[in-house]
Amino acid sequence: MDVATLCLAVLAHGPASGYEIKKELEDGAYSHFFRASFGSIYPALARLAQEGFVTGREQEQAKRPDKKVYRLTPAGKRELSRRLQAPIGPDYIRSEFLLVLFHAELLPARHRRALIEERIRQLQACIAEMTGGGEAACNRYEGSGPAFVHGYGLAIYKAELDYLDSQRRFFDLPGANAA
Repeated sequence: MDVATLCLAVLAHGPASGYEIKKELEDGAYSHFFRASFGSIYPALARLAQEGFVTGREQEQAKRPDKKVYRLTPAGKRELSRRLQAPIGPDYIRSEFLLVLFHAELLPARHRRALIEERIRQLQACIAEMTGGGEAACNRYEGSGPAFVHGYGLAIYKAELDYLDSQRRFFDLPGANAA
């Protein structure tokens, strides 16, 4: 999926500046899908504006430079719908954790254990957040999709936690290879 489609998707929830779009991709609901830099967001917004899919207007800010706020146009909403109906490519998992464990034989056993234990703690914290208040965050988005994706993500995190918990000592075994 390209950055322009990401921008359209975020703007489908309401007006936003380029900075606000970036924050949604980093810290908001969209942070679980893709990342994009300012260097790719602003050119994408400029192209979308040129194509008539978004409009932008300057908004004054107290004690700060004006910011440009973008809105999805009706044509932009149709374009987003069209793009969302395109064939979907495979998911790619980008994980430093998995890269390191792929080369586990190069690490001391105590480091491998520490990595697994830390990942387990991270997953437990994420699951606690998602079950404690994450559902409320989904409610700020309309439709059944956000609740479905929230549940799907929770299921993935729980499955990963179960796997890591059951395999905690896997790398402690002499000559163990990744399963």
